[in-house]
This record gives sequence, C-alpha cells and structure tokens, in this order.
Amino acid sequence: MSPGLVLGPLLRYAGTSEATVWVETEGACEVEVRVGDGASHRARTFHVEGHYYALVHVTGLSPGEVYPYEVLLDGEHRWPEPGSAFPPSTIRAHDPETPFGIVFGSCRISLPNEAPYTLTKKRDKRGRGADALHALAQEMLDKPQERWPDALLMLGDQIYADEVSPGTRGFIRSRRGTSGEPGYTVADFQEYTHLYWDAWSEPVLRWLLSTVPVATIFDDHDVHDDWNTSLAWLEKMRRKPWWHERITGGFMSYWIYQHIGNLSPDELRGDELFARVRTSEDAGPILREFARKTDREPEGSRWSYHRDFGNTRLLVVDTRAGRMLEEGRRSILDPEEWAWLEEKATGSFDHLLIGTSLPVLLPPGLHHAESWNEAVCAGAWGRAAAPVGEVLRQAIDLEHWSAFRSSFDALVGLLREVGSGERGRPPASIVLLSGDVHHGYLAEAELEDAPNLASAVYQAVCSPLRNTLGTPERLAMLFGWSRAGEAIFEALARAAGVGRSGIRWRLTHGRPCFDNHVGAIEMRGREARLEIRKTVPAGTEDPREVHLSRVLDRRLA
Repeated sequence: MSPGLVLGPLLRYAGTSEATVWVETEGACEVEVRVGDGASHRARTFHVEGHYYALVHVTGLSPGEVYPYEVLLDGEHRWPEPGSAFPPSTIRAHDPETPFGIVFGSCRISLPNEAPYTLTKKRDKRGRGADALHALAQEMLDKPQERWPDALLMLGDQIYADEVSPGTRGFIRSRRGTSGEPGYTVADFQEYTHLYWDAWSEPVLRWLLSTVPVATIFDDHDVHDDWNTSLAWLEKMRRKPWWHERITGGFMSYWIYQHIGNLSPDELRGDELFARVRTSEDAGPILREFARKTDREPEGSRWSYHRDFGNTRLLVVDTRAGRMLEEGRRSILDPEEWAWLEEKATGSFDHLLIGTSLPVLLPPGLHHAESWNEAVCAGAWGRAAAPVGEVLRQAIDLEHWSAFRSSFDALVGLLREVGSGERGRPPASIVLLSGDVHHGYLAEAELEDAPNLASAVYQAVCSPLRNTLGTPERLAMLFGWSRAGEAIFEALARAAGVGRSGIRWRLTHGRPCFDNHVGAIEMRGREARLEIRKTVPAGTEDPREVHLSRVLDRRLA
C-alpha cells in the first residue's frame, strides 16, 4: 500500500502557465498531481531525517483557467480525502488582464478552535480569540470561486516556537524532559515538524491552503521571540546549550515548509541547494550544514523574493535572518540584499507592494522611541547609559526598522526615488504590507523633499490573525499613536542626536483594530483598494462560529 499524506497539499505558486504544489508524505513515493484536463505532473519525494516531502511542478496552464486537481501517491488516490465536504482543490492560473486580490496577515498562534482558546484574554488568560484565517476559509465555502482571493500572503509568525499548543506540549513530553530550558518550547527539527503539522492540518485550513496560492516570510516567533534583536541578544542566546539545535531546526524546517514554495519554478531550477536535497538519500546533513552556515554567516543567504501579478510587483523582504548586528554596521539587510531590493524596485509598475514582516511606519511615538534607544545603545548618552539602553531594548522589543535607523532612512530614500520616477514610471501606489505589532491599521505617508512625488505611499498592517493583545499592551500602542507619545519620544530622539527622518505619516481612520483580523488589497489597473475585516460572533448557539466584519475600506489609488 502506498504512503498517506501527512500534510498538504499546499498550493504555493500559481503563475500564468505553471504552478507548484507542496506535500509531506508518510514515506518515500512518487507524488502525482493530476489536473482537471487529465494531465499528470510528478515528482519523487525527498527525505530529511525521517520525513518525506515533494514540490510538484505543474505546467501547461492557460491564463485565467481554473483546474481542479487531485493528488496520488504511487498511483493511489490521496486527495481530496474520501467523503470530503469541501469543494475540489483548484489551481487558478493568473490572468494579468483581470483584477487581482491578495489577502494578507500575520501572527497566527496554533490552538484548538474551541473554548477557552477562542475566548478573549480578558475572559480567560488562555484565550487568543477567534481565528481570522479559519473565518476566511469558512466564508469562502459560501462564495462563488470568482470572489475568492487570488493569493494569500502570510507575513510572519506562521508558527510560534515559544508558545505551543496542548497537542505539541504532549509531543514534547513524549520525547524529553521539560523541567529545564527549553522547557515547553521547540527544541529541534523534529519538534518544528510537529509545529507545522499543528498549524496547517485543521481540515478547513488544509482545504484553503490547497486552493489559494500561499506566499510567506518568517518573523521572530517562527524561530524565537525577539530573534536577532541585537548582537548582545544573539551572544546571550548562543551561550545557551540548547540554542544550536533550536536555530538549526528552525532554518531547516523553514526552508522545507515555507521557503522553497516561495520560489518560482525558474528560481527553483537554478537553486543548487534544492537540486542537492532532491537527489540525496537523506538531505538532513546537507540542510544542517546550510542552517549552520546561514546562522553564523548570514550575509549571502537570501530569503527575500518577488512575484509579479500583471503589472503589480510584490517584493517580500526578510527582516530577521539577514540582519547585521555589529554596532556601527547595524542594518536590517546586508549590502547584497539591499542591492537586490533596489534592483527589484526598479521598473514601471502600476503598483509596488513591499511585504515586510516588521512595519516600516510604526506608531510615531514607538518609532521615535526605537531610534532614541538605538542611539543610546550606541553611546549617545555615554558609556554608562548604553547597557541600560540594551536592557530596555530587549525588555520591550525595540527592534523594528526604526531601531535600525540607517536602514529606515535608506528605505525612505528608495520610496522617494521610486515614487518620483527616478527608477521608472512612478507606480500609482506604493504599499508597505506588514504584521508583527498585533493591531491593524492603514497609515498614509508624506515624504519631505520630494516635489516630484507621483505615488501614494501607505503602510498597511494586518496583525494578528489569531493572537490578540492584552489591555496593557493595547494602551501602550494607543499611546504610541497619540500626539503626546509622538512629541515625548521625538524630543528624546533629538536629545540623543537622532536626525529628522524625512517622512511623516498619520492613520487614515480612527482607532486601530485590536481584534483578530485579515487584510485584503485589490488592484484594477492603476486603481487599488484596501480593506480590513475583523472576527465577530456569528450570533449562533455555537460560540466557535464567527464571521468577518469590515472595519476599514479605502481607495488607495
């Protein structure tokens, strides 16, 4: 009998004529994706330390056509599952001549879809609210396919390595003791694989991920809270005896479960590591060496990528793994990746979307606080204040773009060049898509010293999909948006020698959204529109039933 499916299928890439489908299986086999026209596309699984995976390349598609598909392992039908209540999984080839919509979000903790976990933190400390991604999938079941999103962009914290579900806690207990570090947090590659299964195996989510092309990028919780905040943080973690296995397993699993599916078929064909892994008897040693080198020598490893949807370009930028942390050289990206970003931002686009897990434009008070803190840590207020600044930096997570001020200023400069037509015809809109900060908002930016600016510039944040903030954290974020918070921390930044940023931004609406929610952006030629919808109870007897209610709807261009 052939192996079964462990996880997937996940539809990862869908272009105008080709697509990729990812699966994890119970054993070595040939994976076949059979599309509605009868064509079959096959790949052998590759093996990594007892786990088996395949990424199947589907070709011969026509723009705009919808192809139902099924998955067979060694010739035996495995997907859709027998008796499935869900619509057929489909591949919709991109049509560059039609409107295109992307749903986006971040920060989704994996917990059972039942009380007390669906309650708010205020009602139960274990509660994280209703799952917005689950609500989206349920909503799609009641809509015609032409109204489904064309892509799903998950902007970090797809898994929480340091806040695991009861099921993963049980798996951890079955393998090792938990009295000392790392306790009930993920320790190695095997535990990461269980975490991904936990995140993506719920039936309705599994169907969603099999039907809507998924693009991702990691953030800190995919590896560890506050990952790569500073050099002091990294040196502290490297002294812990369990850290090497944690970071190795994090990179290995991210490459398998997320990264390779982010790449286009053309990029995969030229990827030397992918070729070595696919042909190895057990690619564990290959990926372990890759993970070790990536951790110790981040320069030269690129996790960022781009996708084109008609004349809209999406750049997805890694802001975690490639950081340069040495004082005096601090940067979100290394020079090679900066060059890549500048190259890919050059061209004549209708819209330029820049996906970065960390918001570039934070609540203004928090922005100035982070820039002030970086200056203090670098010695702006003397040697005695620097270690105090470092303690503060790690204690309250001062580690976004604003805490790498040279990178922030460089990105603002790039936005100015693109929007002023110095790198091609200016796009109608430049939209920064982000997550991380556990509240959703849309801010419109004004760039100084940009008399020829022809693009509307926005920061759109969608976070969390499922992991709501408690009351103290919400109040802190609201203070960051207040004029008082902005004035206080801007004064501190100036006192530490931080210069003006050359950009100002304000919310386009009232209060930010602190509920679990999803964002969506739709492009029609040079027009663009964005909405944010939050989870609300459906009003039935089943408290698990929720729907999505619009809290923001705005034309961007």
